[in-house]
Amino acid sequence: LSAGVCCCCAALRPRYKRLVDNIFPEDPKDGLVKADMEKLTFYAVSAPEKLDRIGAYLAERLSRDVVRHRYGYVLIAMEALDQLLMACHSQSIKPFVESFLHMVAKLLESGEPKLQVLGTNSFVKFANIEEDTPSYHRRYDFFVSRFSAMCHSCDHDPEIQTEIRIAGIRGIQGVVRKTVNDELRATIWEPQHMDKIVPSLLFNMQKIEDIDSRIGPPSSPTGGEKEENPALLAENCFRELLGRATYGNMNNAVRPVFAHLDHHRLWDPNEFAVSCFKIIMYSIQAQYSHHVIQEILGHLDVRKRDSPRVRAGIIQVLLEAVAIAAKGSVGPTVLEVFNTLLKHLRISVDFELSDRRSSAGSATFSTSSKESDERIVQNAIIQTIGFFGSNLPDYQRSEIMMFIMGKVPVFGTSSQSLDTSHLGDLGTRRIQIMLLRSLLMVTSGYKATVITNALPPPFLDPLLSPSLMEDSELRQLVLEILHNLIDRHDNRAKLRGIRIIPDVSDLKIKRDKISRQDVSFMKKHGQQLYRHIYLGCKEEDNVQKNFELLFTSLALTTIELANEEVVIDLIRLAIALQDMAIINEDNLPMFNRCGIMALVAAYLNFLSQMIAVPAFCQHVSKVIETRSLEASYFLPETIFKDKCNLPKSLEKHEKNLFFLTNKIAESLGGSGYSVERLSVPYVPQVTDEDRLSRRKSIVDTVSIQVDILPGNNTEDKV
Repeated sequence: LSAGVCCCCAALRPRYKRLVDNIFPEDPKDGLVKADMEKLTFYAVSAPEKLDRIGAYLAERLSRDVVRHRYGYVLIAMEALDQLLMACHSQSIKPFVESFLHMVAKLLESGEPKLQVLGTNSFVKFANIEEDTPSYHRRYDFFVSRFSAMCHSCDHDPEIQTEIRIAGIRGIQGVVRKTVNDELRATIWEPQHMDKIVPSLLFNMQKIEDIDSRIGPPSSPTGGEKEENPALLAENCFRELLGRATYGNMNNAVRPVFAHLDHHRLWDPNEFAVSCFKIIMYSIQAQYSHHVIQEILGHLDVRKRDSPRVRAGIIQVLLEAVAIAAKGSVGPTVLEVFNTLLKHLRISVDFELSDRRSSAGSATFSTSSKESDERIVQNAIIQTIGFFGSNLPDYQRSEIMMFIMGKVPVFGTSSQSLDTSHLGDLGTRRIQIMLLRSLLMVTSGYKATVITNALPPPFLDPLLSPSLMEDSELRQLVLEILHNLIDRHDNRAKLRGIRIIPDVSDLKIKRDKISRQDVSFMKKHGQQLYRHIYLGCKEEDNVQKNFELLFTSLALTTIELANEEVVIDLIRLAIALQDMAIINEDNLPMFNRCGIMALVAAYLNFLSQMIAVPAFCQHVSKVIETRSLEASYFLPETIFKDKCNLPKSLEKHEKNLFFLTNKIAESLGGSGYSVERLSVPYVPQVTDEDRLSRRKSIVDTVSIQVDILPGNNTEDKV
């Protein structure tokens, strides 16, 4: 009787329940009953309205089996769910999916690693299914949280720990793929989700053995490596996430990276930070590069009071990001990058000087160490400015050159320059040197077809200001910047060093015919260039490098900008320099006086061969030959040796050791040059800054020269 009742009850059960029950064998080790699974699948496809009930019943059974630790049946239930998901693609699948996700959540919540991995695998399969219509109510908050937690698994068994972490990463990848393909994909980019997803991926990426393997564009690891290595899997997931980011949600994906690097103190050393941002820059769409750069700049502002090494680490990251973005789209952030970096340059110099003042009289190790750390920050800023600027197109680069020059504190500059009033003379000098070093890097490789584009008055005037002549290093930087801008045919390397060149034609100097614009430029600004060279020779702290750069300046001006009129002006300048060394109203040391004489000899030797006037070449060669025999300290090869015997005075030297104006005029006049102006000694222009300068006024120099002119009218005047 009882058996009959049971059969009767079973017959009364809904068909879908009977079909579900039939797929479970008596012994779970036998696995899914395939024949009955086919019947269940056929029934679900034929009657899709029953899918939600099938799902609910399967979920009920699975929950019961999980509680009772009947894991064999759990595996069978999930296998059945997976097969039903793959087979059914209809509007009615959505209620079934809710049951499915509920079951996956049950597995992920269990403390059994096998079930967590099982649930993850099912979720990943589901994530790869394209649904016909979007779901407007489904959310994945739980899965984001749970998969992120799994990424941080700290199981005592290393193998289980790795297995769970890999499952967590694959789960996150599944969530990303599912939500990005969904109409409501924006939800995954919300900060509360990104703050869990991104740090979880970075946490696993830190564990990679070889940091260098992450540098550059995406790599292609083998399938085995990808599955077994959480770091590589996390990196690929991170790249995929960034590759799907759009304009509106890019920042939400990048900001958690900063939080992670801050929290784990990964800016110093910054190898991991650099590799992270290389991955970011290579993975995102090129047009969004400026978003990342803006975020780095913003973070640099936030961390401006941190230790120098942390700031240097952030700046190094910025450099790497800029290096990748420079050839692409940097967007509207160009001036912002430079403005922020220059601001931090001033802050760094301020910190350095404050530390020095606070430790006056007691130079401790820690203080000197902090000062050197600030120098690291400053060098990193300069390197970044230079690299960024030198990779910009010419039209933007000229704008940046003007921008940086406008920040250099010199006499008469506008309010745009960096405020150094509280830094004192030493701080102002440091800022000037740093900005000029930046400008030197930006101008490197810049080629302007017209010289006025490279040296417009708003740029040239402050560059040649006496404010930038107070220091030997400052003068060197100014001259090197001029070389970058004047040398349009890459001749500078051939002119390196100061020497008597036996045959200039061997240098294979490249030059074009002087253009009308270049002639106009020299008429307007030539006197500024001559004046700068003249005053640069008068400085007592000049070293060999200063004389070498002055020689190169004269030579490049000759090559790039000299017509016949400019040649005469340059000869007048050279003779004035010779007179400066002989008369010595500035009481220059003997080394400087001999250095000037050597500079004039090297330059006139170069100039005479460039214009190829035989009589002029003969006069110059004769003077140089006489010097080599009687006064070799007037030649660069001797005076710039480590041990050179200097004369006690120059007044007793014979005139055949000097370049004579009348001889030069005679030789050039015979070749068609207008030599009348050679008889008028060169006198540098006086500027407003000279009148207000604290240094020895050039007005004094001019008055002295004017006083000696009447006595200089002899036939063989020097």
